[in-house]
Amino acid sequence: MNRPAAVRAFTGRHMLVWMIGFFGVVILVNIIMARFAISTFGGTVVDNSYVASQQFNGWLAQARAQEKLGWTSQISLDARRRPVLVIRDATGGAAGFAASGTAHHPLGRAPDKVLAFASAADGRLVSATSLPAGRWLVRLKVTGPGASIRLRETVQ
Repeated sequence: MNRPAAVRAFTGRHMLVWMIGFFGVVILVNIIMARFAISTFGGTVVDNSYVASQQFNGWLAQARAQEKLGWTSQISLDARRRPVLVIRDATGGAAGFAASGTAHHPLGRAPDKVLAFASAADGRLVSATSLPAGRWLVRLKVTGPGASIRLRETVQ
């Protein structure tokens, strides 16, 4: 004969265990998410957003002047992970360019690397500094015939 299983009453102790379990999971998830948020943000984008907003129109004017030059550029990494800059003027010429700048890790986990470029035989500018594995934000100042521009590229 089948006997019905004994039904246990839901007591205050059961409710306490369920509430501690539920809120424990919520608090644990919040702690984990807060830890990820703090450990992955490398810092401020600008130190003073008001001052940056006052300079915005000047930056736009510089960008328009830079576009009018007609220079084309491409930044990549060679096999030894050295930044390589290929830049041409409006006529396609590659002579007379010089570049310098920094490579910045986007999350600030590695120190900035100073980049100094030397001309290669094929008209490219090659940095002597190799970058560690990962994504890097390369900021360069390029001077050429009668003008200078600023470049900003992400390389991996």
